[in-house]
Amino acid sequence: MIKTWAPRMGACLLLATTAIVSATPVVAQAQAARVEFDIPAGDTAAALNAFSRQAGVQLMFPYDVAARHRTDGLKGAFGREEALRKLIAGADLEIASANAQVITLRQRAAGPLAANAAAADVVEEVIVTSRAGSDARTRLTTSYAVTSMSEESLRMRSPMGVADALKSVPGFWVEASGGEASANIRARGIPQEGFSAIALQEDGAPVQHDGGLGYLNADQSFRLDETIERIEVVRGGPSSIFASYAPGGTVNFITRNGGGTPEGIAKLQVSDYGLKRVDLWYGGPIGEWRVGAGGFWREDDGIRDPGFTANKGYQWRLSAGRDFERGSIEFNIKHLDDNVILFAGVPIKFNAAGEPGDTPGFDALKGTLAGPETAQLTLRGPTGPFNWDLTRGTEVKLTQATAILNYELFDGWNFQNTLRYRTSESKRIGLFPNTPVTGAARIAQYRALLLAATPGATDVQLRYATSPTEIFQTTGAGQNGNGLVLDGSLRYVSVPLDELINDARLLHKFEIGGQTHDVAFGVYTAHVEEAFNRYSANVLLDVRSNARRLNLVAVNGAGQVMSSLTENGVSRYGAEFANGDGKSNTTALYLTDEWSITPSLRIDAGVRWEQIEFAGRSERSKTINLGLSPTPADDTVLVGSGIYDRLDRKFDHAGWTVGADYRITPQMGVFARYTSAFRLPSLGDYITNALNAAPTVQTMDLMEAGYKWSTPKADLYATVFQTTYDNLGFGSLVFNPATGAYVQQTSITDTKTLGLEVEGTVRPTRWFDVGFSATFQNPEFGDYKFEEACSISATDATCLIKPPATTASRTRDFTGNQLIRVPKTSFRLTPGVNLLEGRLRVESSVERYGDRYSDAANTLKLPAYTLVNATVRFNVTDKLAIYAYGNNLTDEIGLTEGNPRAGQIISTEAGAVYGIGRPEFGRSFRAAVMYRF
Repeated sequence: MIKTWAPRMGACLLLATTAIVSATPVVAQAQAARVEFDIPAGDTAAALNAFSRQAGVQLMFPYDVAARHRTDGLKGAFGREEALRKLIAGADLEIASANAQVITLRQRAAGPLAANAAAADVVEEVIVTSRAGSDARTRLTTSYAVTSMSEESLRMRSPMGVADALKSVPGFWVEASGGEASANIRARGIPQEGFSAIALQEDGAPVQHDGGLGYLNADQSFRLDETIERIEVVRGGPSSIFASYAPGGTVNFITRNGGGTPEGIAKLQVSDYGLKRVDLWYGGPIGEWRVGAGGFWREDDGIRDPGFTANKGYQWRLSAGRDFERGSIEFNIKHLDDNVILFAGVPIKFNAAGEPGDTPGFDALKGTLAGPETAQLTLRGPTGPFNWDLTRGTEVKLTQATAILNYELFDGWNFQNTLRYRTSESKRIGLFPNTPVTGAARIAQYRALLLAATPGATDVQLRYATSPTEIFQTTGAGQNGNGLVLDGSLRYVSVPLDELINDARLLHKFEIGGQTHDVAFGVYTAHVEEAFNRYSANVLLDVRSNARRLNLVAVNGAGQVMSSLTENGVSRYGAEFANGDGKSNTTALYLTDEWSITPSLRIDAGVRWEQIEFAGRSERSKTINLGLSPTPADDTVLVGSGIYDRLDRKFDHAGWTVGADYRITPQMGVFARYTSAFRLPSLGDYITNALNAAPTVQTMDLMEAGYKWSTPKADLYATVFQTTYDNLGFGSLVFNPATGAYVQQTSITDTKTLGLEVEGTVRPTRWFDVGFSATFQNPEFGDYKFEEACSISATDATCLIKPPATTASRTRDFTGNQLIRVPKTSFRLTPGVNLLEGRLRVESSVERYGDRYSDAANTLKLPAYTLVNATVRFNVTDKLAIYAYGNNLTDEIGLTEGNPRAGQIISTEAGAVYGIGRPEFGRSFRAAVMYRF
């Protein structure tokens, strides 16, 4: 069902857009790009101002750089780009970006980068994310909090993936410890998993309509490479007016496009963990068109080496665009075929103070339970053998095609349309560990059961599945150095996804009574077809890096195996099940107005109404005995029952925002904003689980006020914010080691967060600068009281929120507790030194994250930690640069999360000596060589 309609419809719409655009400029193509110029000789800054008036475009450029140079002027009919290049010839300027309305210039780099240029020499990038006005806005003139990352700042950090790139954004708590994909982000205290509250965009269009689909976070569908020119990150503000499922913010990746001059980038990267990576990009003119092509290929063993290739894949992108008399058109097609490992938690030993450390025999910073014995297994399923392949990791095969049209319908009336079609098949295959216990405790748990069921048996032992005669020693440290074992969940999730998205806007700027209104009206539509399938099995492992499988067996007096509770290490086949599919249609209308009351005061307002309709089905499960194994491992297999819960639902809601921006001086401003945001239920909320309770519309109130200051010597951006989140459905799947099943815990609460975000840069001299970002917040649960139902025999640690049968209850009150996994304080300092006239730059970053908690009860603390990283860049020539990177230089064990399978409401690992946690990666080193031509 998923694949039938979309390729044809997507192709037809893209072709239709092409036909319309191609026909539009034909009438006036001969004279389309030619304008009569009469610009006198003089300094280049004055000439550029004259060019802006005569060409009828807004021009953004570093004034001080232009004023230092002179131009011979220009007279006659020229194309817009041709005329501009003549004026800036020899002026140390180049075109950074251009469209039909705005052209941005920047200082020409002396080599492969110009990151060490003084602020006065660099023009602020035009902010294009979460707004739709005709006028250009820089960061200093926006009425919301935004962070911009240039291509060179990205190269200096060389982030592993999307989440790693966002660690420097204030207001965000980012968990990038799982690898390149499948990360978690909390924005301004909104306690949503994955990217459920953050929109990922590429050139202003969603990477994925709902970034928080079950087991398919949007970052799984996106990879950073040299085809990305910069990143813009909007926190809160008007994000929810311009994007679905984005109350917390929008991350917009701006792609690199070819220009009027041929240029290219080639970069090779290696590491001490087997990384081999090549990035390429080339762009330039072909006739009237600007074209570009690029991508990456890489493979590596992983910082946590699983004993097989952890990450391997590639991405390529082709782009083409052109200007015509009244607008422009851009095409972009991307294909991703990639496999990345998901690093789940690892065994951690806690000291008396609750501080994490290495489990004996296991390196918390470099070790992983994944290994050759869990790489590929043949598991039992209701339709036959199920081939489980951990080496595939998070596997994504994706093709995305985009067409962007900008067209001036009439004088002052601009039409913008972005059409995107995406088809993908994503699989998430991972090993998820549960709480470690001693081997002796595991034997004691099942001794009586096994001996009673096995006549002639006299003892119960743990033996290695791949060495059936080797007994796992339960006294002392054993073979693995700790004597510990654990249950691992072998999960497989498949999510085919097709999307057709269109965002159309009509923009017009007009004056009333000496005041201007920059108005936009937009219509956003998204058609989504999605399926979800899940299978899992439980396996018994010893605790070591590259863990080995164990069997729990009953033996007679001669040591012969009489029976086994496990088969080849598997204790339960079919421990989880899900099977669902459906379609959804989303329609959103939005209206915005940027009202300039005076040259210094502007009011920005917007409203969005959104509706989603979806139809689908989710199959119920039943438990069967396959009867194929001599062990009980296949006695309780969850399979499809053939009974489907069908759904046909519709939700709608409206949100709005209003903000004010006041420019105190050309270098200083303030803003304030209030936003009523929301998040509609999505199809994925239903089809991942047939028994899901009906989701509701989630609403949030966001308030913020900010101060902005930018000078050649320093920048400062400070924002106070408050987030109130209503009706949060909060819960987790908790593993029950006695049954091998997962039990759903759920509760309803609200949250509130008051905080301060600060970021900026100080540049006292041209040879030294220091960047900084910090978040100070109080993320807490609001009214969080509930009656916890328990069986009489249940303990505080195992009592469930809603067990099947209850005989007692207790009141829980977590009101005012700190939100899970979000620190109250975090900061990042990045001092840098420029030497040898800027050819050598040495930069370090110090990251500090405060205490967090793994559960809502605040019983399991994740202690504060500090990371130290460093980067060195040396420009060998104007075209050749060498980069060296060192990460977590002090080998800090910093836990980003605890064990969610132990309970996120009340953790069963609180106070334990051993638990599961996911630390930051250990010390690693990389090097890159980049050639720019």
